[in-house]
Formats: sequence, C-alpha cells, structure tokens
Amino acid sequence: MTSRSRIGDVLALTLLSVVMIVLVGPIILLAVFSFNDSSIIALPFQGFTWDWYQRALADPDVRDALRNSVVLAAVVAPLCVVLGTASAWGITRFRFRGRGAWSGLLGAPLIVPWLVIGVSGLMFFAYLRVQLSLLTVGAMHIAVTFPLVTALVASRLVRFERSQEEAAVDLGASQLQLMTRVVLPQLAPALAASLIFAFAWSFNNFEISFFNGGYQQTFPVWVYAVLRRSDNLPIVNAISTLVSALQVAAVYLLWLLIRWIGKKRGSADNLTNLVAGGLR
Repeated sequence: MTSRSRIGDVLALTLLSVVMIVLVGPIILLAVFSFNDSSIIALPFQGFTWDWYQRALADPDVRDALRNSVVLAAVVAPLCVVLGTASAWGITRFRFRGRGAWSGLLGAPLIVPWLVIGVSGLMFFAYLRVQLSLLTVGAMHIAVTFPLVTALVASRLVRFERSQEEAAVDLGASQLQLMTRVVLPQLAPALAASLIFAFAWSFNNFEISFFNGGYQQTFPVWVYAVLRRSDNLPIVNAISTLVSALQVAAVYLLWLLIRWIGKKRGSADNLTNLVAGGLR
C-alpha cells in the first residue's frame, strides 16, 4: 500500500507539473523575452532592457486599447453579475412555464463558439444598421457572459439550505431583508468568482470584439493587429506581461478580501446567528 501510495503521489505530481508547464510556461517565456534587448524572440539574449516597457506605455494606441478594454470590462462585469444572479434566483427558486427553455437558452452561449457568436452579432447589427462601437461590443459581451454568471450562482443556490430562507421569513423578514441579510452573504464567494470571470471574459475576449468593435479597438484586437508586424513583438510581450501581472494581483487582492470578510463574519454561518443578526 505504501509503494502504491508513493507511485500515486509521483504520478499526481508529474501530472500537476505538466499542466503547470503547459499553462504557465508560455507566460513565463513571454515575460522573460520582454526584457531582451532584441526584436527577435530567440536565444541567446542580446542584453537586458526596460526599453520595450517604456515604448509600450508611451504608445497612444496601447493606452487607448487598454482604456477601452478596462472600461468595457468594468461596465460589463457588474451588469452580468446582477443579471446572472437575478436569472439564477428565478431558475432555482420559481417554477414557471418555459423555465426549461430559458435554462437551455442561457446555456447556449457557453457551448456555441465565440467566433460564430461574433459573426452573428456583426450580421445582426448590420441588419439593424447600427454603427459598430464599444456599445455593440458591450452588448455582445453581456449576452455571452451573464449566462456564465447564472451557472456559477445557480450552482451555489442549489446547495443553499432553504431552511435558512424559511427561518428568516418566519421571523418576519421582508424579501429585501431576506436577500441582503441572508442570501447574498452566503453567495459572496460565488459572486466574487463570477465578477472575476466576467471581467476576465470581457477583457480578454477577441472574437466578439474583433467583429463587433468597428474602429474602436480593445486590447486583444490591438495585440492581433500588432502581431502582424514582427518589429513590435517585444512591445506586445512587455505590455502583455504587465497586464497579466496586474490581473493576477487583482485576483489575489480580491481573494484576500473574501478571506477577510469570512473571518470578520466569524460564526455568522451558524443558522441562528445568521438569521437573528441579519434581521437586527
């Protein structure tokens, strides 16, 4: 049993190492070559430099693309959390005609390739004669992102103990108190994860942004345009490394915030303390 356990540990560690190399390896290489004093992405190194970062931050096209992506994701993510949470609450807590059809319709954007959705959105806006802009991109991002939020929140609501809701109602809680003092605190981890995924999906989306953005470029579309010119590849490496570092830092800070909130609540997960404290 000891030998089998060791073999299992070795295999698990090997699998984890391979997965980490495949996922993280390209990002590490991208970061390393962003400091290479050469426009050619190849060894040996020509020298260490910060020049690519300075050129990237000084480029007005880079700043415009980053601003567009950040503003777009900052608007899309909260809206998707609100829409997705409301949709998940309706699906898991109410029985109505067409509930199955609505659930299937919500799952479609999670299955259909984004390339197909992007082309479909382009044809839709062309038929309506709507000028392509960040507004059309945002509308399409919401359409494909809030179903993901619905799935994440619904999975948490399914495991949520209905007895807590019933106890709150029995103690005289209104629907607003029930949602704000009982349900939403329990959904905090799912809502935080949904916010992270929604922001990342919107910020990193290329297919939908490419077909529905018109002349207003988002960051992924700018990267695609620059990659066709080999002299600017190190600039892409530099700004992509900076964006990746900021995204990781933001996720880590949000994780710390969730842990702090959990510690602050202490024993509030206990049914009696949760309901009594919430209704106070």
